[in-house]
Amino acid sequence: MKENHTVRCLILSLALVAVPALAQTTVAAKPPQAELSFRAFGDIAMYPRREAPAAVVSLNESRIAAEVAAVIVAMNAEAGQVVDKGAVLARLDARDSSLALERAAAAEASAKARLGLAEAQLRRARELKEKNFISQEALNQRETEVAVVAADARAARAALATARRNLDKCVIRAPFRAIVRARSGQVGELAGAGTTLYTLLDADRLEISAQVPARDAEQLTHVKEIAFVGQDGRHAVSLIRISPAIERAARTREARLRFVGAVVSPGAEGRIEWRDPAAHVPPEYLVRRGTQLGVFVIEAGKARFVPLAEAQEGRPAPAGLKPEARIAAEGRHTLNDGQAVAEKPAEGTRKQ
Repeated sequence: MKENHTVRCLILSLALVAVPALAQTTVAAKPPQAELSFRAFGDIAMYPRREAPAAVVSLNESRIAAEVAAVIVAMNAEAGQVVDKGAVLARLDARDSSLALERAAAAEASAKARLGLAEAQLRRARELKEKNFISQEALNQRETEVAVVAADARAARAALATARRNLDKCVIRAPFRAIVRARSGQVGELAGAGTTLYTLLDADRLEISAQVPARDAEQLTHVKEIAFVGQDGRHAVSLIRISPAIERAARTREARLRFVGAVVSPGAEGRIEWRDPAAHVPPEYLVRRGTQLGVFVIEAGKARFVPLAEAQEGRPAPAGLKPEARIAAEGRHTLNDGQAVAEKPAEGTRKQ
């Protein structure tokens, strides 16, 4: 019995000595603070591609009409044909206009003759007045006659010019280099003044009309590279102007652009593409804290949560961060705002 008691006392003594050592060992075995990888914002920033539906439009889509009433004697252009500026599109019967021109020329010659006679009589009247052979009233009458005949002569000259213009209007010419969209007149028909003969599209003055979402319209003014993409491939374009008016149904604003190099035929449809000029955080770096989405930025060994107001799940979010800002990467989901972290740099590549 005495030996058993001695053994129990020895075991108890060893246990009391071992407990502090075991506690000390447990504290010493606490794992070190985990390292957190980060990436520079400039290395991971995205510039998302934006696009908007667009179409090539001609600045002039003109309906060429007859200006005088006459029978059509020739139609020289067909639909789909490209005509040069000044090319003869159609001819009208000019016989009536030619006769009107002859009458106007005869009337103008008669007026000139009467004016010459009236001026000669006025000169003679002035000579007689100096010698007191006629009264002042007679001289005034001659001066009035000259003024009236001179007015008639000017009217005759204007009528002659009008007759010449009407004769010229019997030949209908293209006002610009154009694509004939439609031919409406027929040979032998009587074309009244205002009757449409052709519909032309200006082949040189072209613009691109794009319907840009209202939220993207302002950023488009800061974009350096814009492209029109259609069936004919990709073409560089530049912005001309953006309408301040917002289309209520689609919430879009019209942007007008021009081709920098080769142009596309009017009527071509496609889209314009550009890169958002604002740097965006890739969606895989976003974390949610409460009701807000944002990123953790490493500053002075601590994690700081930066909420991004426009952030959406699964989409890049615009962030007004400096390129050198350090964004938490691996382990970011376990962070809390203000938590101390150990940094472990990680290489990253810029995404487009």
